[in-house]
Amino acid sequence: MGGLPYSPEELRARLDRAFNPRAVAVVGDKRANGYLWLNSMRTFQGPVYSVQIDPQEAAAIAAMGFANYASLRELPGPVDYVVCAVPRQVAPRIVADCAETGATAVALFTSGFAETEQEEGVRLQREIGDIARRSGLLLIGPNCMGIYSPAAGVRHSAEQEVYDDGRVAFISQSGTHCINFSLVGYLHGVRCSKTVSVGNCELLDIPDYLDYFLHDPATEVIAMYVEGPRDGRRFFQVLQEAARRKPVVVWKGGVTEPGARAVYSHTASLATAPQVWRAAMRQAGAIEADSLEETIDVVKALLYARPTTGRRMGLIAMTGGQSVVITDAFAREGLEVPRLSQRSYDRLASFFNIIGGSYRNPLDAGGTVAMGFAVDNVRRLLEVLDDDQNVDAIAFEVGTGFLVRRIRQDPALAESLADALARFRDGSAKALVTVVHPGHAEDVSAQIRARFVERGLPVFATFQQAARALRKAIDYWRFRQELE
Repeated sequence: MGGLPYSPEELRARLDRAFNPRAVAVVGDKRANGYLWLNSMRTFQGPVYSVQIDPQEAAAIAAMGFANYASLRELPGPVDYVVCAVPRQVAPRIVADCAETGATAVALFTSGFAETEQEEGVRLQREIGDIARRSGLLLIGPNCMGIYSPAAGVRHSAEQEVYDDGRVAFISQSGTHCINFSLVGYLHGVRCSKTVSVGNCELLDIPDYLDYFLHDPATEVIAMYVEGPRDGRRFFQVLQEAARRKPVVVWKGGVTEPGARAVYSHTASLATAPQVWRAAMRQAGAIEADSLEETIDVVKALLYARPTTGRRMGLIAMTGGQSVVITDAFAREGLEVPRLSQRSYDRLASFFNIIGGSYRNPLDAGGTVAMGFAVDNVRRLLEVLDDDQNVDAIAFEVGTGFLVRRIRQDPALAESLADALARFRDGSAKALVTVVHPGHAEDVSAQIRARFVERGLPVFATFQQAARALRKAIDYWRFRQELE
């Protein structure tokens, strides 16, 4: 815990106070940034104080409706969370004021510390760390965006939504990735319980946040962007403990030699050899991802596809060519595409349109589903695969090219399809993933995706993304099964 005088339980309690503060203070927000932090805190329901000594800035802040003070010591009440956005040479004084006034946590947006490799930057980072250690102040960063707690209304971007039903925590050594995960994830149905941008990790390290989220009842899945933890041994110990109780998706930055150089200049983190990192991830039971998009995809599969350890897929595509490439996509990920049972073939033969289609598995179902858009036949196909003992999970392609004109004429068709798939998902024990490709009429694809997300369906943009995300989720649930 970086030398902090707290037991693990005490540190979790203090972090919980930081993520659910009674009052917030923003120190040094400047008009040049559009009052970034103050505007972001408008959704916070408690007191938000501004600390700004520049009289020209203070007048504008007061006009925004925020009470402004010349010092943290002048605030009318205690503050749990402080955002510090001042020049680096001023940062030690602000951190000292946080310590003296009893603040719970301070996040330093300020950069120019150890990541610069300059003697002055390294010295200042060590100084603010020492102040925090002596006082027990939780120092987040420096060089970070700090906390996003949607249920509390604490944000680090005015673009972020507030809600109280988030289930995914995100830890990030990049402020940009932290914001993008919350914004892009929201469009995909991934709602955050809490996120934290951690920067240089002078005091609190990634394992501290990981341990907190492991014990956070609001968090079901943990994801993170990592460049390099300061204490690698402790990181892997806590990661191993966390992955045995909750899925943990890890996106590693700096896996190439040039990327490793960029990592150090970004957060002063040391790179880990890729082969060592991968071996440690496998041993811990963590799920690796290679990008923001893949991280969100895997989280979607974990959240919205039923846990399964089986690898046998039932595939539904809308044309012959698509039925070939969907099979390749899932097979490349090590998933099986078996023949169905004879009973299933007999049932399919009673209604399946084989003109321009086939039903071996994959099901080339365009003639049965898309021509005339028979939602009842969607249900029948899913029921057949649900009853088949050779199938563990199902992937369903929405052929948007067939549906453009009809959905534009009757948008309720998208609702009907989403309802049919959601009802199946709710009544089946098998995992279901859906694919809505970008197409020539992206407005229709976006409309369908939005309806699916509203109903908690895992929807992917390509067969490859769906296959990889589902396979990684299956691998995790198999790992958990082996522990039992």
